[in-house]
Amino acid sequence: MGRTYLFECPKCNYRAYVAGGVSEGAWFAVQTIVCADCREVLDAVVQMKFPVPDLIEPLQKTRGRKRKLQLPRLDTPATAPSFQAALNRLPPEGAKSYRWVKFKLTCPVSPKHRIEPWVSPGKCPKCGLFMDGNALPFRVWD
Repeated sequence: MGRTYLFECPKCNYRAYVAGGVSEGAWFAVQTIVCADCREVLDAVVQMKFPVPDLIEPLQKTRGRKRKLQLPRLDTPATAPSFQAALNRLPPEGAKSYRWVKFKLTCPVSPKHRIEPWVSPGKCPKCGLFMDGNALPFRVWD
């Protein structure tokens, strides 16, 4: 179960609803980052579960040789989805097996932004003071 917490800056009142580090759910995992260009603390999706399609039928022209099954291609996006898109994604029906796909750590706004991992207690991106984290989770996601 992944958890999202509320982090507040006592000086500038900046608020961020983020995991505060690495958090894993049943379908995806996030890492909290700070973007130097956006000047915000965000959750970036770093892993996501995708269904493995069934094997494709064997080739027709085998002429007495062993039949070889073609391995299917895993349809995955090139870039990681946003946290909200991953959270709102419905689990696929009828899939028998799943595979974890890893994504490069990037800013959800633009992949060209400069980012760094952010771990609680971390500094506010606006003023540089340490942010206070709430003890109870704001959201528990799967």
